[in-house]
Amino acid sequence: MRPAPTPFSGRYTPGDDPDTDAWFTTFVLENHLDHFAYPREVATPEQVEFLVFLNDKERYFPCSEATFREIMSRAPSPYLSARYQQALDHILALIDTTIEEPNEKAYLTTLIKTKYAHETRDEIMIPSRVEKRLLRIFLNRTHIADPFQETKLRRNRTAAAFLDSCLFKQTFQRLEEAELAPARAMNQVRTRLDHVAVKRLLNMLTAPTIWAEKGPSMESEEALQALFHKTVTGDAAEAFFSFLGIPGSGENTSETHRRTLLWLANESGEVMIDLAIIRYLVSLGHKVIVSFKAGPLFSKAEIIGTQEDPALIQALEGSFFIRNDTLTKNQLVEILRQESNLLILSDGTHEKLNLLLTSTTFARLFKEVDCVVARGAEQKNRLFDTPFHFTQDIFSLCADEAGVTIDFKPKSSKAIKFSHKDLERKAQTIISEMRDAKNNGMAVSFYSGIIGSIPGKIDIAKKLMTVFIAHLEEQFSQTHIINPSLYYEPGMDADDLMFMWEIVQRSGYIDIWRFQTYQDIVTTFQLMGEKVPPEWVGKDATYSTGCTKEMKIAMEVQQRHPEMQIIGPATEKFMRRRDYGIGKMYDQRLGNDLHTAHD
Repeated sequence: MRPAPTPFSGRYTPGDDPDTDAWFTTFVLENHLDHFAYPREVATPEQVEFLVFLNDKERYFPCSEATFREIMSRAPSPYLSARYQQALDHILALIDTTIEEPNEKAYLTTLIKTKYAHETRDEIMIPSRVEKRLLRIFLNRTHIADPFQETKLRRNRTAAAFLDSCLFKQTFQRLEEAELAPARAMNQVRTRLDHVAVKRLLNMLTAPTIWAEKGPSMESEEALQALFHKTVTGDAAEAFFSFLGIPGSGENTSETHRRTLLWLANESGEVMIDLAIIRYLVSLGHKVIVSFKAGPLFSKAEIIGTQEDPALIQALEGSFFIRNDTLTKNQLVEILRQESNLLILSDGTHEKLNLLLTSTTFARLFKEVDCVVARGAEQKNRLFDTPFHFTQDIFSLCADEAGVTIDFKPKSSKAIKFSHKDLERKAQTIISEMRDAKNNGMAVSFYSGIIGSIPGKIDIAKKLMTVFIAHLEEQFSQTHIINPSLYYEPGMDADDLMFMWEIVQRSGYIDIWRFQTYQDIVTTFQLMGEKVPPEWVGKDATYSTGCTKEMKIAMEVQQRHPEMQIIGPATEKFMRRRDYGIGKMYDQRLGNDLHTAHD
């Protein structure tokens, strides 16, 4: 029996009410969305912050605000009941159309209804999570890998055939004089032509007969022309075309309009139209990363199809596949520098859109690109119909038979983004300072020490480094010492720092690379007139994940520049810290230990 509800104000703030806190905790646990309970499936809080900008005490939930409000109210909800029923009906229809044997059909129907009653009894489940669990039961019990495989193959094949038809190609190329109306100069004509082409391709998303059962509406030039001339609407329609460098006015485009987009694909069939649009954007110089689902989810476009569906394989010819779900920033930047401007990856989920379950690579890409394009009403629901702001600008493209609607949600005004170009510029500034110092006859020293490897002690670590380097500068003449702690800026994560510093460290301008020893730390606390706190006792650079990575770099640099000196703990001791968790300043294994202690 559910507890008597505490009135819910509509916004959840942890700490305001113990009963509401307990219900929220139950909500994330029952929906399997708590990282500490499901660390292998659910993203760390730091990874979520790559995607969602959260204020103090704010807790992210992967559903619409309306759904969350109904769940948190703890009162009988007609809204939730209707959504739950839709999920049940969807699975029952799947059983009815897929299973022929009467006893098996009866068994599955009863099993699904029983599980449904259990999952929805307290109305604490997100409806899409109920649907996913019911689908998983169906798949596990029937051993059918993908009941929608033939549907998806047929839709993609039908769409590909239409795009390859003479009717489409000839009609698409036919231009009316009025469509060039605003253009006067040659460069304006080119921009206007690109605008018309993208608009026509977008409008094709409004005609499901292109990928479903072909009807007479798309079998004539007149019908296609009428389709092409539909109006693209929405508050952000003009902004979207301007973002792509092809405004409707036909004004000149420039190199500043070469963008990198993360495109969240939606349904099979229509994804073929998406790819036609994307191919055109790539021809304009844009780089597009297309995200597919990790596995079967009804008729959604998923990554397996990119390897097994002939229509998708042909549409993606020449693209680059990102197959690693845990790329670091350095690895990601190298991939983004690939010549291919069409990249493909899985979002890591079997969900409509759940940012708590996406892969590390997806999270880093989300933050790195110039914008995210979300396709379809369901993905818009998760990104727009929510109180949360994100770390990235988002365009939503929704289409129905009435037309295409483009909406825009700007990233949080407080979100800080360091692109690889920003970090490269910062690195080059530091390298210039090193070069000037050497030209003035100075020795260049780089000091590597603990900054973030003791969680919660970053400010103390920075102070220790600054005090000790000041002490060294008093002892040494004509020495330019780089203090990495002075270059940390709010919003930088460990990958940002390592990416920037590696450029500096491999520049060849370092004469002395000093790694922090425990004696350095003792000396620093003595200089400050303090005793060494217990968390610092015995610590040195070998405790730091960053320093471990930097020692490896230092040894590689020394191979190229044998005159460079390395001072500090013995190199063989740099073994304990290997990998950051995403967004963390400390080792992933240390984070796991902290979580275990917390549990």
